[in-house]
Amino acid sequence: MSLLDKRANGVLMHISSLPGKTGIGTFGESAYRFVDFLKNTSQTYWQLLPIGPTSFGDSPYQSFSTFAGNPYFIDFELLEKDGLLSRSDWENINWGSNLRQVDYGLLYRERHAVFEKLQKNFEKNIPADYYDFCNYNAAWLEDYSLFMAIKDAHKGCSFNLWEKDIRCREEAAVNIWKERCREKITYYKMLQYLFYKQWYALKKYANDNGIKIIGDIPIYVAADSADVWSSPEQFALDENSNPLEVAGCPPDAFSADGQLWGNPVYNWEYMKNDNYSWWKKRLEMSLRNYDVLRIDHFRGFDSFYCIPANSPDARNGFWRQGPGAGLFTEIKKTFGELPIIAEDLGFLTDSVRQMLREVGFPGMKVLQFAFDSRETNSGYLPHCYVKNSVVYTGTHDNDTIRGWMKVIPNEDLQFAKDYIRSNDEDFVQNLICCAMASVSNTCILTMQDLLGLDGSARMNQPSTLGKNWKWRALEDELFNPSAEDFLRRKTVLYQRCR
Repeated sequence: MSLLDKRANGVLMHISSLPGKTGIGTFGESAYRFVDFLKNTSQTYWQLLPIGPTSFGDSPYQSFSTFAGNPYFIDFELLEKDGLLSRSDWENINWGSNLRQVDYGLLYRERHAVFEKLQKNFEKNIPADYYDFCNYNAAWLEDYSLFMAIKDAHKGCSFNLWEKDIRCREEAAVNIWKERCREKITYYKMLQYLFYKQWYALKKYANDNGIKIIGDIPIYVAADSADVWSSPEQFALDENSNPLEVAGCPPDAFSADGQLWGNPVYNWEYMKNDNYSWWKKRLEMSLRNYDVLRIDHFRGFDSFYCIPANSPDARNGFWRQGPGAGLFTEIKKTFGELPIIAEDLGFLTDSVRQMLREVGFPGMKVLQFAFDSRETNSGYLPHCYVKNSVVYTGTHDNDTIRGWMKVIPNEDLQFAKDYIRSNDEDFVQNLICCAMASVSNTCILTMQDLLGLDGSARMNQPSTLGKNWKWRALEDELFNPSAEDFLRRKTVLYQRCR
């Protein structure tokens, strides 16, 4: 039986949103306390956003690597216990005046200054298992560390602006840069060793306490990433490693210009002929990191929207055929049945629905999408759900319930109130109960909604820059008896106990 076949509940709360003393959530004390919170409320799942190192725009969905981890999540107090830092190395640094928001610019400057001190201490007494870690992960770690070191030498500019010999990975150039960047390569390997040491310790603590981790896997990788630089044949690129076509979404009722994501699309023909080896390596790492995988934009495996790389918006795009269920048939030969949640939101065609039936993964139901008063037969209304699905009140791309109430048309809000038999005062909790009471095997609630927060706690507003991925919970707000009691009682009431 799959993990996702039994009735269960979980909470979506990204690592960055945890409270703490150093400007962003980490793998430290608050993360362990959050596991205790989940255990005490009889939860089964802790869902995270992608945990890779973020690039321009700070989005976890645009990472420098699909294999590496975000060094910002390394906890300084744990490093102090390991004798790698002194409290004076980090305690008196200004990590930002607003405890509710991450200041990524400040983090970039101050975090790396601390990491440079860390490297000096690390190299004085290198842990015995460091070299084992480097050898075991060499298939991705060597390329990632070199990529980041060369990027630093080029003041952070995108690799498509590097000199042609190293941009195209000519052997002589690679050897020269390995020698030139020897110390910085070690720096990035060290950070990955420490990231994964702390992450696997936290994951073990969660698993030992009955909590499974749901990890979010973006379908695409960033154009400026170690993945594209080291494996250009897997993507639709020209001879200079520039994307020929990029991913996005067509114009719709929400966006007249569509969405221009900018990720290079895959060379699916090459991948198929290669038996999808890149995807197998990616999923092997993901299954080490998480217990359940949520694959973002799952419909893109059936057909995907392509936009010419030089287009200013997504209006001029077109659809291409993806690998379909054949990708997962091949992958199952290696891994067997996979614990995957398919993010099947958006416009679905008959062929997408057929692919979902063939792969058998549960799709997603988002309650905020259900209450369009003009469309009373919406598939997102709970009476339309099937057991093999995962219900969310909202995702990281949605407003909080309280914020959503303020921006939707009055007739839609009234429809929702009538459906869940609620008034304004208890609407948030009643909508949560509506999700938990549904027939869906799995229910995931955002922490912001459990805390009853307004739109200022929204994690992301798609197609905008500069204000996203910043929300953090305050410590006394996150660990409060009222939220814990409510979640425990309702989890028991709706028979979603682990």
